[in-house]
Amino acid sequence: MTKEIKKLRFKPSEDLQIEVISLNQLVQANIEQMKHPHRVDFYHIYLFTSCHPTHYVDFEPISVEPYSLLFIDKDRVHYFDPNQPYDGFLIIFTDEFFCTSQQDINLLRSSILFNSIVDQPTVKLEKIDFEKYANLCRHILEELNLPADKAKPIIVKNLLHNLLLLAERDKLKQGFTKVKKGADLDYTMLFRDLLETNFTKLKSVNDYAKMICISEKRLGQATAKILGKSPKEIINDRILLEAKRLLVHTHLSIKEIGQNLGFEDPAYFIRYFKKILKLPQYPLENLFQINNFPKVPY
Repeated sequence: MTKEIKKLRFKPSEDLQIEVISLNQLVQANIEQMKHPHRVDFYHIYLFTSCHPTHYVDFEPISVEPYSLLFIDKDRVHYFDPNQPYDGFLIIFTDEFFCTSQQDINLLRSSILFNSIVDQPTVKLEKIDFEKYANLCRHILEELNLPADKAKPIIVKNLLHNLLLLAERDKLKQGFTKVKKGADLDYTMLFRDLLETNFTKLKSVNDYAKMICISEKRLGQATAKILGKSPKEIINDRILLEAKRLLVHTHLSIKEIGQNLGFEDPAYFIRYFKKILKLPQYPLENLFQINNFPKVPY
């Protein structure tokens, strides 16, 4: 293990911040890197064909079924199963590529595809339906291989946009409910965006309510309606997730993990951590065994 979770960034040399990659070739060439936990600053869309590996995303083992789609938001920590084959396509893209308008930003923030509000990140398809997504991947790849011109980024973005819209439609057909648009969703998503940037520095609900220019009560009403949780629970969940990531995937000491999360006093960090877990009788170092996290193949 290392002192930090490796963060992979999109190749700055790419003409457009989007790629279509063969999963089989990616895993064969990079399995030593891919089998270790890593986080990335771009979005992933996996299109699995005849394979059925287990993919790990933030301690959740996702059992992949043939002819399914898997969507992973940016900044999630995940790794590949080194013992199973991967076959299909992978589309990766950045905010810089897709978000050329506020409408694009809103689409990614509120979509049930990349949104961690939704428990199940996969879309299971019949083989005949899967082919339309495979064709879109091929069209994107063909366009990316053409010489650069003014039309190229627009065409590629439209193809990706169509894929996202089709996937959301198919997911809704499978019984998933789209979160209703409105002020509650807007406040909740803005709160979560601010939390993602500031959770190591700001831990008070009031701090975030002030940044959004609403009262703590109004913020609580919004998160309760959208997520079924209070703002304080959401803050605690985010800190807990990062603490778990560092505890399991790095060899940082408890003191160093606390400092990374904005706790200068190690004793206060341990009390805070145990209070969230409601496990005061356990040493913090036993968290791995308590939660049965999947072992990482270092």
